[in-house]
Amino acid sequence: MRRSPLVPALAGAALLLPLLGAAPSAAGPTDAPPATDRLQRAFATAAAEYRVPQSVLLGVSYLQSRWDAHGGAPSVTGGYGPLHLTDARTALAGASHHDEGTEDPRGDDARAPLHPKARAARAAALPDRLTTLPRAAELTGLSAEALRTDPAANVSGGAALLAAAQRELGEPLSADPADWYGAVARFSGAEDSATAAAYANDVYEVIRAGERRTTDAGQRVTLAARPDVAPDTGQLAGAGMRTASAAGTECPKSVSCEWIPAPYEEFGDGDYGNHDLADRPASQRVRYIVVHDTEGAWDGVLNMVQDPTYVSWNYTLRSTDGHIAQHVKAKDVAWHAGNWYVNAKSVGLEHEGFLAEPDAWYTEAMYRSSARLVKYLAKKYDIPLDRQHILGHDTVPGTTTATIPGMHTDPGPYWDWAHYFRLLGRPFEPTAGRKSGLVTIRPAYAANRPEYTGCEKAGETCATHGSSAVRLYSDHDVNAPLIKDVGLGSAPTNGVNDLSSRVSTGQQFAVADRWGDWTAIWYLGQKAWFHDPAKSPAAVPASGRVITPRKGLAGVPVYGRAYPEKAAYPADVPAQAVSALPYTLGAGQKYVVGEKVPGEYYYAVGFDTASHRVVRGEDQYYEIQYGHRVGYVRAADVTLSTVR
Repeated sequence: MRRSPLVPALAGAALLLPLLGAAPSAAGPTDAPPATDRLQRAFATAAAEYRVPQSVLLGVSYLQSRWDAHGGAPSVTGGYGPLHLTDARTALAGASHHDEGTEDPRGDDARAPLHPKARAARAAALPDRLTTLPRAAELTGLSAEALRTDPAANVSGGAALLAAAQRELGEPLSADPADWYGAVARFSGAEDSATAAAYANDVYEVIRAGERRTTDAGQRVTLAARPDVAPDTGQLAGAGMRTASAAGTECPKSVSCEWIPAPYEEFGDGDYGNHDLADRPASQRVRYIVVHDTEGAWDGVLNMVQDPTYVSWNYTLRSTDGHIAQHVKAKDVAWHAGNWYVNAKSVGLEHEGFLAEPDAWYTEAMYRSSARLVKYLAKKYDIPLDRQHILGHDTVPGTTTATIPGMHTDPGPYWDWAHYFRLLGRPFEPTAGRKSGLVTIRPAYAANRPEYTGCEKAGETCATHGSSAVRLYSDHDVNAPLIKDVGLGSAPTNGVNDLSSRVSTGQQFAVADRWGDWTAIWYLGQKAWFHDPAKSPAAVPASGRVITPRKGLAGVPVYGRAYPEKAAYPADVPAQAVSALPYTLGAGQKYVVGEKVPGEYYYAVGFDTASHRVVRGEDQYYEIQYGHRVGYVRAADVTLSTVR
């Protein structure tokens, strides 16, 4: 993309009026703007200076960051500030979370464990979409430091980039937002027209609907709805982008998607990778969608998923613009979740990101693209939109006692589940009266800031940040010991990867007790307390189905997979152990039910699909929310009831 000279500021006050539109009324000449109004005024000022419609600037910024500044910290791809200006020279890691060697991504006892050691090669040159901040510095004359740390400067940088793109397209600096479609598309940094169009369409959807929110820095920003705006989409034809094909993909039309296949290949000694062919949903239901983060950057992660000796997942989503690459058909089984029972019944989505970098934030573009893909898959495969079917990798259970400590913890406490489910059209609202026996965890993300350690170095406190997670104690006191997970075999900590004593937004639990501003839930076979004051509740009342141990049983075992009984296996399929985890449900305890599932095992340990089998047994199981992770109990061991 060629450089453009700095766009000149407007010369006369008369030209300002149509651009400012719904901007707040100006303060007096000596008045400082109200503290909570500064960002709104920064948008108005930058829009006027660079002759960009304020609605366009606000819409682009909302899609990038929802107007948050993140305290000057970079996103997962080195993007800074409300306009997500990128300077990714040192922001990108080189390995995926599957390289850690602790979890077998396939999670099948019938095959030797997989512990991939691949590392992604760092790209020699960064694409334009990851270097927009240096260009904004050239256009504005502002320092890179100011563009990273000063929200007003960052907004000016974004406005300058939009104006430059408009000029490069040969379009006028019009006051009409409908005339800026091509510039918005180019601002995305996408290299292909489909991705750029999907990004621009999202921006104009925001402009038409309007938005209003208080940012992470307490700034109140409003974008007045413009339902009449009909952008000139024909401008994209002159933007000089390549045409990308969505052929072969399973994606909704509302996202940009391309087919980058993971290989199904033999590579010596009878071994093969990196997924298994299947015939879902005819052979078995797709019951889950698993949300991951990559712990690595886009290009390197794509290189690894195309390696037959590596592992696989179904889709990867890019942070900067929400672009999607599909690697494995939904009918086939990818190796991603560390639990073969879950893999055989799930679709895995990897999101470009890093769980242990709290301010390495996810863009709104990626959240929206992911939500559209999940809605599409959920409708196609009849998957309920709740936290027991839309799983985080961190909620997938270990298969046996030995595997529990090595199970992965992404996408971590900083993934905004409340916002994600609002985009899915299933917000976590109260569904029962105040004294209900069930709760849905739902802290206010931005205000909920539990302390974590170990983001950068072991034992060191992480940066303060909003979180979806709520901490659990053994008594109604923040000085009480944290809840212990016996499966982990170690004392609980505040570590960012320690899941033993925390619950996550959207998860549901049965109430075990209440004390003043505290609520206790049944969790890992014990009462677990969390602070839940009426003025800032950490949960909302819910209704739903629960199980409790059948009368006469002192305890019920919990399983990490719902495998058939031994008698169900044919002679040519080795029987898999039905191995209980080190957890039990005590008499009188209650746990929320996801659904009833049959005992099932997919036998697929060879390249030749003729040997593949789906084994079904007579045993039935309930999936339950047992701790932070889900689990399974035999239906014959429990009694089902409804709590309202």
